[in-house]
Order: sequence, then structure tokens, then C-alpha cells
Amino acid sequence: MKQCLVVDDSSVIRKVARRILEDMNFEIAEAEDGQQALDHCRKSMPDAILLDWNMPVMDGLEFLTSLRNEEGGERPVVVFCTTENDVAHIARAIRAGANEYIMKPFDREIVEAKFQEVGLI
Repeated sequence: MKQCLVVDDSSVIRKVARRILEDMNFEIAEAEDGQQALDHCRKSMPDAILLDWNMPVMDGLEFLTSLRNEEGGERPVVVFCTTENDVAHIARAIRAGANEYIMKPFDREIVEAKFQEVGLI
């Protein structure tokens, strides 16, 4: 079973994402901020990461930059999931190593479509 790390400071978003992804046969881990996510990845690198941008401690972009510099950090498919929707933010995320970008609010169809596009399902 593929593993997905859901990184968001909102417990509601993590819960919604967990339900959607578990229905898509992913095993789910959660982190409230980028530092927790990085610590998790250092112990066990997931197959996919659903990543928020704006979080305390370490934001999504800082996390992504750090992840891609970790051993094995190039492997996970990273899908940003955020309210930041201007072209500059999207471009920065892609340059930092994001594979895809989802706007909040999201639903199952959007997540499924993006995960199909990047070959996760």
C-alpha cells in the first residue's frame, strides 16, 4: 500500500484529506507543520506528500526545499494544496520541486485527478 503524508496545520483539512486518500487506498500519516513533516520523512519516506503552504514553524516551501535536499527526498511526489493561487506562488512551488498544485477547497475528484496525472493511482 502506498503511503501519503498529509501536511497541514488545520486538523479539519488533514481529516478531509485522510478520508479521501484512504478511500484511494493510501496509508496516511499526518504532520501539523513542515518541521514535523521533515522529521517524519527522515524516519520513513512516503510515496506522496499533500502539502499546505502557510504553516507555523516551517512553511510548505521551506519544507519542500529541505526535503529535496534529503537523501531519498527526490522520490516522493509532492502535491501542494493551498489557498495561494497566483501564478508567482505556483511557479515558486514548481521550481522548488513540487509535482502538482491543488487549490483549496478541494474535493475527491480533484485529488484523484491530480494523483492520476502524477502516476500515483
